[in-house]
Amino acid sequence: MQSKPREAPVERPQSGRAPTLLIACGALARELLAVGQANGWPHLKVTCLPAKLHNRPDQIPDRLRQRIRTARAQGYDKIYVVYADCGTGGMLDTVCAEEGVERIPGPHCYSFYAGGDAFNGMMEEELGSFFLTDYLARHFERLIIKDMGLDRHPDLLGMMFSHYKRVVYLAQTDDPALDAKARAAAERLGLAYERRFTGYGELADFMAQAAKRDVKETSA
Repeated sequence: MQSKPREAPVERPQSGRAPTLLIACGALARELLAVGQANGWPHLKVTCLPAKLHNRPDQIPDRLRQRIRTARAQGYDKIYVVYADCGTGGMLDTVCAEEGVERIPGPHCYSFYAGGDAFNGMMEEELGSFFLTDYLARHFERLIIKDMGLDRHPDLLGMMFSHYKRVVYLAQTDDPALDAKARAAAERLGLAYERRFTGYGELADFMAQAAKRDVKETSA
């Protein structure tokens, strides 16, 4: 089992270079670690807020502000936010502006995985699209069925998903097991199924920019 990223005090190497901190949604933890390891960016550290905050997006801005200030107190001076707006109605941008940090652009993770233009194209193609990512496919039973009470009240399933026409699985990895889970999720919801491989999309681009900026500032 992969360990959950946790925030820790800054450990400055002998060169004096301080790590850069990415504060992210817990639903992105596995992907952030995978991209960082694949590209050899050990100076990009990751800490996450609980993924379940998506059920209470009004709480995300204050929790993010607290985490930013805690990180600064621990010695981090380069901080990036890996949260899209995520239903906060612009409040996340207000916190980022007030705290002087940059966040990944976009309204939600579906957009930055697929790319903004590609996501908008999918919505124009079929407005009734229900999206899954690797994380959501992996935890569909808990996050959608159990947390929404559909296991206890299956009669609500048809009502809640009546306006959807298809499930679109935006796959970050080529994993047949996750593909099977996503397909089963579509069958459970009674919807058509599509899989579109996105890789890490704009998430990887954002991390690359953070890593590149850190190198430039260090060498300046």
